[in-house]
Amino acid sequence: MSHALLEVKNLVKHFPIRTGLLRRVTGQVRAVDDVSFTINKGETLGLVGESGCGKTTVGRTLLRLIPATSGSVSFEGQEVLTASRGEIKQLRRKMQIVFQDPFASLDPRRTIGESVAEGLVIHNVGTRQEQQDKVAAMMERVGLSASLLERFPHEFSGGQRQRIGIARALVMDPSLLVLDEPVSALDVSIQAQVLNLLKKLQDELGLTYLFVAHNLGVVEYVSTRIGVMYLGKIVELAPRSDVFRRPLHPYTKALSAAVPVPRPTATRERIVLQGDVPSPANPPQGCRFHTRCWMAKDICRVQEPRLEEKSPGRWSACHFWNQV
Repeated sequence: MSHALLEVKNLVKHFPIRTGLLRRVTGQVRAVDDVSFTINKGETLGLVGESGCGKTTVGRTLLRLIPATSGSVSFEGQEVLTASRGEIKQLRRKMQIVFQDPFASLDPRRTIGESVAEGLVIHNVGTRQEQQDKVAAMMERVGLSASLLERFPHEFSGGQRQRIGIARALVMDPSLLVLDEPVSALDVSIQAQVLNLLKKLQDELGLTYLFVAHNLGVVEYVSTRIGVMYLGKIVELAPRSDVFRRPLHPYTKALSAAVPVPRPTATRERIVLQGDVPSPANPPQGCRFHTRCWMAKDICRVQEPRLEEKSPGRWSACHFWNQV
């Protein structure tokens, strides 16, 4: 039985809505509303959902890049959300993030070598020569020549820049990597190369991933377990194969129905969701998905279903989960 490396309990992140001349708080955007999950050592938890569901906010909040409203995040038994500045600095060595847009996350005025070595310099890891050697070795590991270290970000393609972002995160020897839509800005052929690289690095270095994406096909390829988010909440959490074989939430079923089938003759039931995603500043009463759900009944409009374990390892937040 693998033990939990990361444990997230009742995580909440609300952003204040300020209006008027005095910028008074007149409401809250409920970006993340009571999210709980664990990630075991060596596994990949895929967090998937439409744009605006709060999945990126979860990743950034548990790293303390943005402050949480409430909740608990435990990494290797240490509480992250209440850690002091010194403790957070030490935790950051073990918890790294790869951003969606590699160009925006690299300083255009610094060489690639300087950007990749930045964490080592901040944490004062090794001598200058040891830092340079480590950076060169990590560049080679992600499939780039160490001879490119004196170049600047604009001289690289999108796929190369994302490899540089991965090298910069891994040079700190982290045990947890938050991958925030790491391939969504890349061409499909390059996506496959980067995903294969991430899987290879995970095997070689014993890494643990939180993989955030909106593409269920990509998440299926890399994940051990999948958490499906809708409007700030996790509505289903299950092993990868179960999510696709028999989803226990209608939203998951709609998402998986949209994944292209790689066989021209294969047919799949097409589910087109009606309406738009409600505003996280004013989520619907009851089940948050009921305004777009073809299975919704009266109970769904008044009583919010809890995320509960329906069978071993399979969690769902649906009143009619056994009819999906």
